[in-house]
Amino acid sequence: MVLPNISYDVSYRNIKYPRLEFKTGKLLFILPIGYEPNFFLEKHRKWIAQKSEFIRKCLKASSGRKLVKRTDKQFRNLVYSFVNKTSEEIDVELNRVFYKRMKTKWASLSPKRNLTVNTLLRHLPNKLIEYVIFHEIAHIIEKKHNNKFWKIIIKKFKNYQRLEQDLFIYWFQVAKKL
Repeated sequence: MVLPNISYDVSYRNIKYPRLEFKTGKLLFILPIGYEPNFFLEKHRKWIAQKSEFIRKCLKASSGRKLVKRTDKQFRNLVYSFVNKTSEEIDVELNRVFYKRMKTKWASLSPKRNLTVNTLLRHLPNKLIEYVIFHEIAHIIEKKHNNKFWKIIIKKFKNYQRLEQDLFIYWFQVAKKL
């Protein structure tokens, strides 16, 4: 199916509420069985257009980005140094650090304070790795992405919106490795 200049797919699932995903740069409507996509499309047309334009710009910007080459050992040492630094800075304790390849996230923090880091993060510049680690560890203090959370982030990363955009841009580079 096609919006003006935007292609999308529809997936019908046994769910209660419809949702939109742009995880891989392509729009996906995930709808309850029997749900008519046109209503949902019209309701979210402006958001879809804005997000699509943002993704188009990020795809264009991603072609000029170089991925960093580092060994597994170098990457793990870097992550541990940022974990230690961040834990000390914001006075929290992390339980363990795990590494695995993830399809939709750079990292995640479990309720048990375990940090899981996407191994694809190894290809990003140090500043972005530091930001991702800080972002996840900040979730120990505040679970949700609310004002309290972003105040924690902005104390260290005043330009966090730019870093978030850079992470999105790099995603298109490393997603090729999936």
